[in-house]
Amino acid sequence: MAPLRGCSGLLLTLTLTLPWALAPSPFPGASFFPHWDYCVLGAGPAGLQMAHFLGQAGRSYVVLERAAAPGSFFTHYPRHRRLISINKRYTGKVNSEFNLRHDWNSLLSSEPRLLFRHYSAAYFPHARDMVRYLGDFADRLGLQVRYNTAIVRVTLSKHPRAWNGHFFILTDHRGQGYQCSVLLVATGVSIPNEIDFLGSEYVEGYESVSIDPEDFAGQNVLILGRGNSAFETAENILGHTNFIHMVGRSRIRLSWATHYVGDLRAINNGLLDTYQLKSLDGLIEVDLKDIAVVKDSEGRLRITLPILVERADKNASAQAVPLPQDEVDNFAMRVPYDRVIRCLGFTFDFSIFSDTLGLAPGKGRKKKYPLIKASYESKGTRGLFVLGTASHSVDYRKSAGGFIHGFRYTARVVHRLLEHRHHGIPWPSLVYPITQLTNTIIRRVNEASGLYQMFSVLADIILLKEKATGFEYLEEYPIRMLAELETLTGREARHGLFVVTMEYGKNFSGPDKDVFHFDRAVWDVEDAWQSNFLHPVIYYYHCLPTEKEMASRAPGWPLPRPVAIHHIVEDFLTDWTAPIAHILPLRRFLENCLNTDLRSFYAESCFLFALTRQKLPPFCQHGYMNMQGLMGNEELRRHGIESGLMEDYSAIDEQPADQKPGDPATPVHPSQHATSIKEEL
Repeated sequence: MAPLRGCSGLLLTLTLTLPWALAPSPFPGASFFPHWDYCVLGAGPAGLQMAHFLGQAGRSYVVLERAAAPGSFFTHYPRHRRLISINKRYTGKVNSEFNLRHDWNSLLSSEPRLLFRHYSAAYFPHARDMVRYLGDFADRLGLQVRYNTAIVRVTLSKHPRAWNGHFFILTDHRGQGYQCSVLLVATGVSIPNEIDFLGSEYVEGYESVSIDPEDFAGQNVLILGRGNSAFETAENILGHTNFIHMVGRSRIRLSWATHYVGDLRAINNGLLDTYQLKSLDGLIEVDLKDIAVVKDSEGRLRITLPILVERADKNASAQAVPLPQDEVDNFAMRVPYDRVIRCLGFTFDFSIFSDTLGLAPGKGRKKKYPLIKASYESKGTRGLFVLGTASHSVDYRKSAGGFIHGFRYTARVVHRLLEHRHHGIPWPSLVYPITQLTNTIIRRVNEASGLYQMFSVLADIILLKEKATGFEYLEEYPIRMLAELETLTGREARHGLFVVTMEYGKNFSGPDKDVFHFDRAVWDVEDAWQSNFLHPVIYYYHCLPTEKEMASRAPGWPLPRPVAIHHIVEDFLTDWTAPIAHILPLRRFLENCLNTDLRSFYAESCFLFALTRQKLPPFCQHGYMNMQGLMGNEELRRHGIESGLMEDYSAIDEQPADQKPGDPATPVHPSQHATSIKEEL
């Protein structure tokens, strides 16, 4: 709609185009602000994913985005425009859930065209394709997004009728206020991380440094940082500089060694080759707070120690500041540099949140993320949830929760928790007879993407029915919230449960581990518990672990000690369908836990079991004894005759034509044989 001119025209335009944003709060006594049940801060991937879930459920929500379009982060980052999230378009499979295991860019929806493989053919796509994809995701799904709305302040307003005892009041850059019952923060980590050290004013930032390699021709460059942004920058200028030195406080963490996607990816590690193959480039380990940068009269930058700068005459030139000395006089950074570039990653923007919200940073290396529970809710304020990259403190350096292929599932977790808390809708589940237990687990570990990507963080929960006659299956529940499962999901765990996870070997990953050692793979089923690579693990409990047990679990273990545990042996193809190696051991484990027989039988076997056992296998109870799909056959009929449970109808063809139905010689349909047996038994 084209805007109408004049004051009255402007009012008419607003009335016609934004009726959903002008309604006052429905709660008497609350602030007179436009009100929604859910406010989503940020229209990046996580914000749009949550908006889709809310829209599907028919909830009152709005997405508030500071930019003019979705995915504004990707319009500038990564600076050199190549994503490190893989876009694997072909897997040889047609199962859409399985294919999402290897699609790291698509968001979850039921729209087939909204898969990232339709937007780029590159294995590592260009960032502009992500911007285009997110724009289409918002438009095609009709998501309620208010663009050009920069929220500058978030506060609380207590109210007795509010869902959580308070409303969230959001104020934008124009002074307009917005009110919501639940706040979902999906702003990402967008503030460049800076370290204040002596001479840091001479350092250029990753966010603003030139990306033209020619600007670095013939220069000596020092890069501060050891992550993908640092190596990405080095990769871009590698062929133009005299040399590149890279400084970090710890050893290089290679993603193929740590199994963590946020560590250095192979696409960016060209500098490692030039360093180890005797070129002029190099890597140095030192804490940035232990160095100082000074500028000489020629404008070149020299590295020294803070204490030496402090001891020098304040009026002395940079050349007069001594370099660190040791017994062999070979300080590694004694050469002058033309450029020093800071590539230290990003941190969460805490500045817009009032102290009353209690949204505090984490500790240690997690301080760049907000402190949240394993349910992604703020520890300081009920009703405030953190989504997307900013929620990565829950699984930092463990799983994929800081990246699209991980947080698309954790956003769904938050939505399901909210659906139960505020709308009384229990966590989605499916109910099966116990005879389907083995098959259901095998199907999930071979197909499920959420389990695969969020390994050791999300788990499938199997709640057993009374006397193990059936089970209820809950998908992708946050494993660290297991003690609160009944409260958070509305499902009951009275008769025992299984927990299905995906895990790496306990001592397999790490920056100092040789993950390519000769005997890295386990082949023997008996040694499945020693599997190194990602593989399914099933825990069995008689009842839910308590919060105390969860808190005191062994280091490195996602769950407390179970009654029984089973590892499905790792598989080179990640295809756990081998009858002997995978399915049979799993079935026997389940049978031992349940003290029952989970095999499938022909009707004849069920008949024999009925004669010789007091307790029939569940398959026979559900099928044969209840006439559910198990038909009689000739051999079964013969057994019935020989045992005296049925009469011999072999002379049917010799009956007189006028034989009355019901007489002993009357033909009986084969389906009636089993009925007769059941009645006699």
